[in-house]
Amino acid sequence: MKMIISIIRPEKLPDVKQTLWKNDVHMMTVIDVNGCGQQKGYMSGYRGVIEEIKLHRKVMLLIAVNESFVEKTIKAIMRGARTKRGKIGDGKIFVLPLDQIARIRTGELDEAAIGGTSEELNTIKEIQRMEV
Repeated sequence: MKMIISIIRPEKLPDVKQTLWKNDVHMMTVIDVNGCGQQKGYMSGYRGVIEEIKLHRKVMLLIAVNESFVEKTIKAIMRGARTKRGKIGDGKIFVLPLDQIARIRTGELDEAAIGGTSEELNTIKEIQRMEV
């Protein structure tokens, strides 16, 4: 199980969601964030006062996936988030291990708590059928 954290341009969110949905990744959390990387700051004027803005508006996606979905989730985010010419500020993707997940409503743990469809979840369901 992995947590995929992606920071992208806000205007690319619809494209990223569309590519994720085409790849059967439907569950995500979206957070508005501010930050900077290689873009650094820029100058902005408001009522005659020039001010250096150091943080840019971005969108952070948090997506928990089973192992079989990691690569296709990363590729989908990259396809949806990349600008036509690939500019600085297109974003970053971080992949972190998840030790444990629990679904509050049902008490399901780990792969079953992530839900959706995956090889891991199909294996769990098959084992449960054999036990009955």
